[in-house]
Amino acid sequence: MTGKFNKSSSMNVSVSQQVKPITLQGSATIVVQFFKYAVNSILYQRGVYASDTFDRCQQYGITLFTTKDKEINEYFESVLPNLENWLAHGELRGVSLVITSALTGEHLEKWDFEIHTVPTDGDTTITGKKREYGKKELAEIQKGIRNVMRQITATVTFLPLLDVRCAFDLRIYVNKEAEVMRGWVEQSDSNIVNPERVELRSFSTSVHRVQASVTYKADDP
Repeated sequence: MTGKFNKSSSMNVSVSQQVKPITLQGSATIVVQFFKYAVNSILYQRGVYASDTFDRCQQYGITLFTTKDKEINEYFESVLPNLENWLAHGELRGVSLVITSALTGEHLEKWDFEIHTVPTDGDTTITGKKREYGKKELAEIQKGIRNVMRQITATVTFLPLLDVRCAFDLRIYVNKEAEVMRGWVEQSDSNIVNPERVELRSFSTSVHRVQASVTYKADDP
């Protein structure tokens, strides 16, 4: 499933207090914030858009870059609240960022973020607003996120150069029970010719665990 790209002012979720104990809603907020910075970092590091269209910022104790493009920010702001809602209800299974050739539509890279949510009691309705599911220091969570972000930055040392004009799309994977808003469409999986896959780091909020990986088109032998 994918949201049509319609390129908001950037949604900036501030998490300044320790999340202990943590609810599904609190964890969802942290994970969605991570997605926003991760996608921005990938677009910057992979040169999908010019470097001068990004602003430098400090997050998780490191320097990151976020887009200044109004249409892209509007796209993020239309998508991220949906992700947070699905996360808070334990319905989101994963998010993929697909980078394609703007000229041919060929899939060049796919960045996967698999989501694993802790199981809940059978008698409990997941609202994420009251029930506590786990305990973890915010500093420990941010350390895990920081390690993932640093690894995303380091991928430029081994990923092939994207020497064509590129575009991107977000693919969202939810449970069958999840309510999907009008305007979202189902799409087939993103196949990459001659693929190579690299597992990246993961992090956990003690409620959600996010496992990252990247699949790219390797050079022809």
